Amino acid sequence: MFKVKYRYLFTLLLAAYSYLNILFTEGDRLFGYDINPILFFTTLLLMVLALWETNRLVQYQIEKAEWKAKLHPLVAFFLISLLSVTLISLLVTGALYLSYEDEAHNMITFKLSLGFAFRVNLFLHSINAIYYFITRFKNAQLEAETLKKQHAEARFEALRNQINPHFLFNSFNVLSSLVYKDADTSSKFIDQLSNVYRYLLYNQQNKLVKLSEEMAFIESYIYLLKIRFQDNLEIQKDIAKDLRDTYIAPATLQLLVENAIKHNVVSRNSPLSIRIFSNGSYIIVENTIQLKEIKEESTNLGLNNIKNRYDYLCGKDAMVINANDVFTVKVPIIKEDL
Repeated sequence: MFKVKYRYLFTLLLAAYSYLNILFTEGDRLFGYDINPILFFTTLLLMVLALWETNRLVQYQIEKAEWKAKLHPLVAFFLISLLSVTLISLLVTGALYLSYEDEAHNMITFKLSLGFAFRVNLFLHSINAIYYFITRFKNAQLEAETLKKQHAEARFEALRNQINPHFLFNSFNVLSSLVYKDADTSSKFIDQLSNVYRYLLYNQQNKLVKLSEEMAFIESYIYLLKIRFQDNLEIQKDIAKDLRDTYIAPATLQLLVENAIKHNVVSRNSPLSIRIFSNGSYIIVENTIQLKEIKEESTNLGLNNIKNRYDYLCGKDAMVINANDVFTVKVPIIKEDL
């Protein structure tokens, strides 16, 4: 607190307040002799200034020494400041003695100076203690928020950088069956598979990508899925054109589509329907609910990480709704790159 930019203004205001308070309560009469008002105010101003500056120097030395003693630094700071209070009071007593040459009042002058200096010093240290704990509280909040964001970032990075191994194995299985049956389709399949992994590789370190880039990526991803599932999987896309230059976290849509396939039946008798569309300030991915009889173990890690990710990026959660046999995830659209 003692290093604040406007400390000299605060010193002047505190001295003026003290001067007016003493005049109002007629405290100057306690000296037993008349003191020139200008000299009296100047004395108070110099006392407050001296207290502030000595405290600033002591605080600087304590911070520089990186205080490690068991005694709390605020307590040590206050105890050390009492020495400056005493010294300043002695100097004021001597100055007034030289001005008025009235030795009989020296002890009274010293006591009054000491009392004033102690009260001002106590007030300053009380404000400093409040400032100290508020600053520590804010720093702790900031550190906690930073750690939370870093944790969300790390978890999403891990999630984003791994496509389900089953998807990779299944893609190779599909490719191996295509090679001998349809060379053209197998060639296109390889191109689309390389597009998927190229996108993931190039955007590993990016927090956001344009929605148009994500949609181009999801087109390649859907192509691979359609070759595998044929008519058993239906995916519709309806994204407003004016949103193409907005932003989204890389691979968000892929993770949501993959999540839908992971937990639901995809068969000729029960084709899975997935819809990707925009609505206001959200991109929505919804699928019919037709859960597998033998359910894969779910920790909701993927969905939770996506929610944490968007909370970190834009302060909004991705919304998950499970109702009327439809599973819906609403992802907030981000207007500007970060």
